[in-house]
Amino acid sequence: MRPIRWWVRPGLKTTVSPEIMTIRRMKTYTGGQGYVYQYYFVGKRPALPGTYEYAASEYVFDVTADRKTMFSVSVVVREDALIAWADEHGRQLTEAEEYGAVKMRLFRGFDEVENMRQEGRTLLLDSLTLEALLASLGVE
Repeated sequence: MRPIRWWVRPGLKTTVSPEIMTIRRMKTYTGGQGYVYQYYFVGKRPALPGTYEYAASEYVFDVTADRKTMFSVSVVVREDALIAWADEHGRQLTEAEEYGAVKMRLFRGFDEVENMRQEGRTLLLDSLTLEALLASLGVE
């Protein structure tokens, strides 16, 4: 939801400012390694050409395990995984379904990677992982 700033000028009707503020909601997840992570979604972008040997999108999250040090974690979604899923199921994923799989991959990283800051900065979402995570969410 966009915050709206109102101005009232004498003799004029109320106007709405086009300013947009981003309010990020910090969320919490307790990982399987015993750490309590706080994170928020920063954004989605196409992976830089040449970064990976395949076309991909990158979902970026800012994460902290100690409430002092923030670091970025990227969940990289392979385009060929999305295409394979669509071919198998006869439809494309909605944005919400894709984001759900991305968050589940982030949570799996929190559960499995002992030191996220050192070892878990990039998490891959390939065909097999995508299929398994979406099935766990009941997406067919």
